[in-house]
Amino acid sequence: MNRIVIDAANARLGRLVSYAAKQSLLGKEVIIVNCKAAIITGGRRSIINEYKVMRQRGGHSLKGPHFPLQSERIVKRTLRGMLSYKQGRGAEAFKRVICFSDIPAEYASQAKPFKAQKPTVAKFIEVGDLSKEI
Repeated sequence: MNRIVIDAANARLGRLVSYAAKQSLLGKEVIIVNCKAAIITGGRRSIINEYKVMRQRGGHSLKGPHFPLQSERIVKRTLRGMLSYKQGRGAEAFKRVICFSDIPAEYASQAKPFKAQKPTVAKFIEVGDLSKEI
């Protein structure tokens, strides 16, 4: 099985997970490392407020929706939204994705930085900072 190791440092979250979702649908195992350094563009306060609303949307504590606090889980939850994870093909693709908040030693030499068009100059927040705020 083909394996892709992606370093998410300074990568825009949406572009990163759309690429990872496509590769996992093609049958490749996708490993995303350094998830806490991925960025979400936009105003800091507005992003934090949007994620807090998503987090508080759940009703009873035993029912959903559950929204994660850890940075690697936030990235994987975002990727889940780009797959049909309740159906066969999407569920298999979702199982092929693994996320880490740091770079494990076994993947340090294989990790390739994700390049998305041009570097950002807009306002942004890192996923690691977002996970501390919400």
